[in-house]
Amino acid sequence: MTANIHPTAAIEDGAELGANVKIGPYCVVSANAKLGDGVELKSHVVVAGYTTIDAGTVVFPFASLGHAPQDLKYAGEKSELIIGRNNIIREHVTMNPGTGGGGLKTVIGSNCLFMTASHVAHDCIIGNNVIMANNATLAGHVHVGDYCVLGGLSAVHQFVRIGAHAMIGGMSGVENDVIPFGLVKGERAHLAGLNYVGLERRGFSKEQIRALLKAFKAIFEARDGTLAERTAKAADLFANDESVMRIVEFIREREDRSVMQGKAS
Repeated sequence: MTANIHPTAAIEDGAELGANVKIGPYCVVSANAKLGDGVELKSHVVVAGYTTIDAGTVVFPFASLGHAPQDLKYAGEKSELIIGRNNIIREHVTMNPGTGGGGLKTVIGSNCLFMTASHVAHDCIIGNNVIMANNATLAGHVHVGDYCVLGGLSAVHQFVRIGAHAMIGGMSGVENDVIPFGLVKGERAHLAGLNYVGLERRGFSKEQIRALLKAFKAIFEARDGTLAERTAKAADLFANDESVMRIVEFIREREDRSVMQGKAS
């Protein structure tokens, strides 16, 4: 079946449209855009530049996808925005492509929900099953793991990593890396514990959660040694626990960056 395109939509020559694509009133699709099978643009959506949207993704009115990054260093280099399958992108969402300083790609996973006015800046890498609530914003070069939830009006500093299954509370300012399974909150966010609700929803067993809690206390609540030393002890104690080792490996992966810790007493 051919694409269903409203007569007021502007589709530039060269755009690639998959089967059963629906493009509503007053949408604009650039010559270098690619829309996969079953993609739907509700109305007034702009898909600019070298943007690829994979099958089944639905985009709501006034979303802007693929326009030039909000980075003064951007010099017009060819860069991409790559959006995965079965995402829901709500009204006024903005997503920018990459830059020469970040690999020339912004990548969005699959099965994500981007609520109204959320923003994904240049060179971000977003995993699968991520939820960004209303007005949640990511600065450039942010990495977000699978199954993360970012609360409304939260803001994430450039180059921050957010580990899989983490929860960012609403109105939180995130300046440091967030461990997998972490729960952070606060105007200047701090690590407040583990994302127990998310772990239970994702089917983690009580035994897995208890092991994560023990490791969390050993790394972040113990008073002896440095973070690196406490992490090493946890690695020895929980060497056979895959979930705990995800935290250990996350901390060790980028020792040049600060990992978010608990609120100073």
